[in-house]
This record gives sequence, structure tokens and C-alpha cells, in this order.
Amino acid sequence: MTSIPTEPDLNETVESLRRVGEKYRAINKHWISKATFTLIAVSLVLSQIGIGFAVYQGSLWLGIPMVILASHFMHGALIGFHEASHSLLRKNRLLNDIDGVVAGTLSFMSFTLYRVAHQTHHMHLATERDEELWPFVKVDSPRWFRCWIAFVELNAGLFFTPFLFARMFLRKDSFIRNKKVRRQIWGEFAIMGLFWSLVISAVAYWNVWTYFFWIFFVPGYIAGNLQSWRKYVEHVGVRGHTANGATRSIVSRSWGGRLLSLTLLHEPFHAVHHWKAGLPHEELPLNAELLAPTEKDDLPIFPNYRSAIKDLLRNLSDPRTGSHWPESKAETIS
Repeated sequence: MTSIPTEPDLNETVESLRRVGEKYRAINKHWISKATFTLIAVSLVLSQIGIGFAVYQGSLWLGIPMVILASHFMHGALIGFHEASHSLLRKNRLLNDIDGVVAGTLSFMSFTLYRVAHQTHHMHLATERDEELWPFVKVDSPRWFRCWIAFVELNAGLFFTPFLFARMFLRKDSFIRNKKVRRQIWGEFAIMGLFWSLVISAVAYWNVWTYFFWIFFVPGYIAGNLQSWRKYVEHVGVRGHTANGATRSIVSRSWGGRLLSLTLLHEPFHAVHHWKAGLPHEELPLNAELLAPTEKDDLPIFPNYRSAIKDLLRNLSDPRTGSHWPESKAETIS
């Protein structure tokens, strides 16, 4: 279990977080802050061009760094997809949704399905009705099954995440019952199927499988796993029920940590997002003081991903989430 700061530490944390917010307020005035997603998208394309050049030259030394960069920027684009689901990626709703559908198609996800399903995550955070955290919120789920799901999701996120959301939509007791919404989701599935049929057909016709493998599949596979690991860092293995009690947030004081946060659209300030889901990404750090622990189940603020991952790993032998888990139940289910 994660310990929380003592009362004197808490007062210091609030003041410290206010200073963090002020630092980001200065950065927020710069155009880079608002253009971050555009820069991520451009950087992704440039890194993929670099991979293509490395494959053409047969240069492993150039290819590996380019793949790592492309994976990181793909992960950032996936967070942009999440922002679009909250209508926060662009001010124009139509352009926002077009970006969401494009990003979803490229990552095997229906944008409308994600938008509808993601609402349950915010409405029922860390409860048995939180669909995104299945099966870790289900007290009747066997421990071996939760461990198996964690292993699959953390190592094959590119495939598991679409499965997770398709499960919400296709199962008999789906909470998505609106006929118009369901038709829209089926339409996006059709677009996805047509697009990838054309892509695979073109790759096969010109026999460019090597380029497809290195430019898209390898960085996409890594990005899918990065997405899963970030999701687990944020929510798996926590025992609270509030935004701060069910979310690990990361506030780095170093310039490298701030840069990483920027390229992840400030997703490390994740509990702030759960407090105020309507805030655009550049404003999340400005509300950092919301992260200060105030209840006994609230989590401390982690200074970096390394410390947050260590806390996650301590809980992966019995992955569960939420305050509704009876301790005796968790120990006996296996």
C-alpha cells in the first residue's frame, strides 16, 4: 500500500503545487503549449520518414532511435485521441471529431465507441461500473484471471484495447443502447475495415511489408504497450474512490520531466483531469494544487514515472482497483 504525506507535509505540498502551477502558467503563454498536438503529429511523421530512410539504407543504428521516437509520438497521438473524445483537441467540434475518427481508424478504435464508453470511466471511476478498468473492479473476478488480463494488456495493448472496447459494445447486456449511436459505431467499424483493407492490399501489391512492419507495426505495437502501462500507472492497484484516491499523478520538478509531460499532453496530471474533465491539456498543470492529498485513501504525488511504476509493480501480483474491494474477498478469490 502507498503511504500518504503527514499533515505538515500536506501543507508544504499544497504550497509546492501552487508554485508548480505558476511555473507552468509562464510556459502556458507560449504558442508551443497550445500547438503541442500539432507538433506531436509532425514529429511522428518526420520520425516515420526517418525510419523509412533507415530501412532503405539498411541502418540499424538510425532505425532503432527513430522507432523509439515514433513510438513515443504515437503514444502522444493516442492521448490526443483521448482529448478529442472530450472535445478538447480543437475548438471547432467538426474538426475535433474528424481528427478523432482519423486517429481512431489508425489505432483500430471507433471514436464514437471510445467517447461513449470513456464517459463510464469518469462517471463511475474505480467502481464495478467502470468499464475501462474491467476486470480489476470486479470483486467476483478470480485473481488468476486478473493477472492474466494484466499480462496480456501490458504486452499486447495494440490488440487488447480494441478488444476491451469492442467487448463493451458487442456483448448482450451492452450499456450502449441508443440506436443512432450504435449505427454510428458500426459505420466507423466499416470505415476502419475499408481503410485497412486498402492499406494491406497496397502493401501486398507493392510488396513493401518490411517498410510497413518497421514504419507502422513496430512503433504502433510499442505505443500500444506504452498506452497500457500509462493506464495501469494511473489507475490499477489503487484502493481509493475519489479522483486523488483512485489515480496516481506525476508532478516532475525537472525540465526533462516537464518536457515529457508536455509531449504527453500533461496526462501525468491525471487526477486533475478527473477533477475537471473539461480542462484543455495546457491548463491541467495550472490546477496542480488539486492533487494535494486530503483524505486517508488519497495517493501521494509521484515525482516521476519510475517511482509510480514501482508502486504499480508492488500491486500487480493481485491487480485490483477501488475502495469497494473487501480485503478478505481479495485474499480468498484465486
